Amino acid sequence: MVATVPVLLWALRRATHRAREAEGESRDNQRLAELGAMTGGLAHEIKNPLSTVGLNAQLLQEDLQHLEIEADERDRLVHRVETLHREVDRLRGILTDFLEYAGRIKLDVQLRDVREVVEELGDFYHPQCVQSGVVMRIDACASRAMAMIDEGMLKQALLNLVLNAVQAMTSTEDSTDQKELILRVRHEDGRVTIQVVDTGPGIPQDMLEEIFHPYVSGRRGGTGLGLPTSRRIVEEHGGRLLVESEPGRGTAFSIQLPESSA
Repeated sequence: MVATVPVLLWALRRATHRAREAEGESRDNQRLAELGAMTGGLAHEIKNPLSTVGLNAQLLQEDLQHLEIEADERDRLVHRVETLHREVDRLRGILTDFLEYAGRIKLDVQLRDVREVVEELGDFYHPQCVQSGVVMRIDACASRAMAMIDEGMLKQALLNLVLNAVQAMTSTEDSTDQKELILRVRHEDGRVTIQVVDTGPGIPQDMLEEIFHPYVSGRRGGTGLGLPTSRRIVEEHGGRLLVESEPGRGTAFSIQLPESSA
């Protein structure tokens, strides 16, 4: 009986410690939720007047065309307004990406053949590849690759990867390099895998994990939220987003989703 007292005291202290940890974690989660709601609301509050600024900049640019001043002075003023308009568009894009990343992701999943989704995205983006001098190939397995997905959200995740791939290939100075984009679909071992493979310059090994952190971007003009958003979307599907890269040879992003037959 006496020997069990220290054990009981130890168990009581451990239970108390766990309860305090759980309480602290609950408070932290609540603070994060409040912070997310506050920042999301702040972004919306900024976005509305920003749209007004953009609209007035456009109207001002139109008025300048009819202003009776010297041509050089008009061109100078028009250039300034165009710069203002570009910055407004850039900030609007940053806010849009932030709201998509910070907001809650609500999936509307349906059973789909992932091959069809990838082919639709390929058809949509093919003209841009042609314009950028990139050869796109779709390499899909012969049999159906079924998964429970939100088609729109999955296409958004894929489009982010495709945009990064094309930007990586077109940003290289050597125009003689073969620029090839491969969209590959496979299924095995209970998984459906979508690969986005490029022949770009690759990613340094020490950056392979950091690229999924917010505001880390290797793309000119990028916000650094595309890859983190894609990872969030994939993980909400119960999947994983992986990356392999070899500097000088290219990069392969792999989306792994649970395969489904129901």
